[in-house]
Amino acid sequence: MWQKKSIIIIVILMFTTISCIKPPGQMVITNCTIYTLDGNNPIAEAIITADGKIIYVGDEMGSLPYINEDSQIIDLNGGYVIPGLIDAHCHLNGLGKMLEDLNLMETTSIAEIREMVLAKVKETEPGKWIQGRGWDQNKWKDQKFPHWRDLNGTERNPVYLRRVDGHAVWVNNTALELCSIDADTPDPPGGLILRDSAGQPTGVLLDNAADLVKNNLPVPSKEDRRRWFLQAMKECSRLGLTGAGDAGMKREDIEVIKELAEEGKLTMRIYAMLSDEDPDLLEDYFISGPEIGLYDDLLTIRTVKLYADGALGSKGALLCQPYSDQLSTVGINVDSLEYLYDITKRALAAGFQVAAHAIGDSANKIVIDTYQRALQENPVKNHRLRIEHAQVLSEPDIARMAESNIIASMQPTHATSDMPWAEQRLGSERIRYAYAWRTLKDAGVKLAFGSDFPIEYPNPFYGIHAAVTRQDKDNNPPDGWYPEQKMTVMEALQGFTTWAAYAQFQEEETGMIRPGYKADFTIIDRDIFHIPQEQLDDIQVLMTIVKGEIVYSKM
Repeated sequence: MWQKKSIIIIVILMFTTISCIKPPGQMVITNCTIYTLDGNNPIAEAIITADGKIIYVGDEMGSLPYINEDSQIIDLNGGYVIPGLIDAHCHLNGLGKMLEDLNLMETTSIAEIREMVLAKVKETEPGKWIQGRGWDQNKWKDQKFPHWRDLNGTERNPVYLRRVDGHAVWVNNTALELCSIDADTPDPPGGLILRDSAGQPTGVLLDNAADLVKNNLPVPSKEDRRRWFLQAMKECSRLGLTGAGDAGMKREDIEVIKELAEEGKLTMRIYAMLSDEDPDLLEDYFISGPEIGLYDDLLTIRTVKLYADGALGSKGALLCQPYSDQLSTVGINVDSLEYLYDITKRALAAGFQVAAHAIGDSANKIVIDTYQRALQENPVKNHRLRIEHAQVLSEPDIARMAESNIIASMQPTHATSDMPWAEQRLGSERIRYAYAWRTLKDAGVKLAFGSDFPIEYPNPFYGIHAAVTRQDKDNNPPDGWYPEQKMTVMEALQGFTTWAAYAQFQEEETGMIRPGYKADFTIIDRDIFHIPQEQLDDIQVLMTIVKGEIVYSKM
């Protein structure tokens, strides 16, 4: 084998000294195993790219005619190449901001968080907001929501701490007073102020109620947003991501992304979903229409993001029947049915895809009803309407999703993060159709996988591991949580490549390694198809390539 490699390398060097009349090859990737995900050519030895696209995929000997003195030859020394990984649902701005704020992801108690906030107070100017994200009461001993009193000692600064899912915030008393939130403050539509037995706010605000504080936070500057996007893209490249479906961009975000693109600073493909929290932005785009393939196909804006409910962890997910662990609530309907229908109908008419956040079974039913009603009036054939998360479903609604060609955009690590308490929330019957990607796929529903970072870690191999094993990072439980929902390694990889590309109308351009496709590759240190499945989340990225350019390398 090595003798063959030596001969090929010698021949390559000979070719680079000859005046070549063959097609120029800007990049030659060789000495590797390539998993193309192209059923007609599943495994290859070499790739040639030119002008950001793939022009050859095959054996190394067949690549020789493409090589000339200008070729950039990348010898991977036995590495492995897979199509560039795409996170179908994430939040770049949120990731970049979280890298600067207090990161509470690994905390396991109120006391630990309080100590982190107190330490931050000591180094922060009095009166300046302290922000953080990542707390999860389900990781705490008593699993109860916190109280503003748990942040006693932090009063010289208003404190704003987002729950891990972003659908609840915990603030101190200074923040409550600053925002004039008291016993007389009404719950806003689609939101809930948690209160004690005397009716006083506890400092925890669910879904739209968080806006009562969020609207008083310092407005991020353009420089803040630039920095957050750049930091997030750098982290994504390090983890092998070549594409991101950003689930909810406002006007300021789009302006910054376009500015970075014009400066040549986009290092990944961004599929932007317009936030319905910016209604003026929607109105403008409904007039002007989608923007597809901007900046050499690095930016596409053709989707509207909606919200039907909150999150299961904060008991804001909208259920058909009360929560099994709190019979007094069924969750929160964030936006009205008529609003969801109106925006969906108008989006379809303007040429946009719709991606609606729905976690509870009632929310999913509402979204499916809305989509079917809108499609009856405007039967767009290639609509690719999406449900983001699709966590808790009923069997009839799974069938309806398949019938209406609705895509389930799911995040495998949500299942392994939620599994310690999800059945407690839902009970033994509803849990059978929760995080049920195998059931969905077998029913004919198209899937796309992502992470929802920064709610979960942005590492796509954590998601692949979770989809295949139904286990956490410590490989528990031993046989997987509801193991009948497991995916194969191939299916999990497709979820972050070909399936994610389909959910973005880009399956003819990316998601596979095939001539004519974009030259986007993730290069890894081990054979994803032939290692023990419990090691899938240990895979390390050696190099990330976007449009034929190296955007990250540790080689």
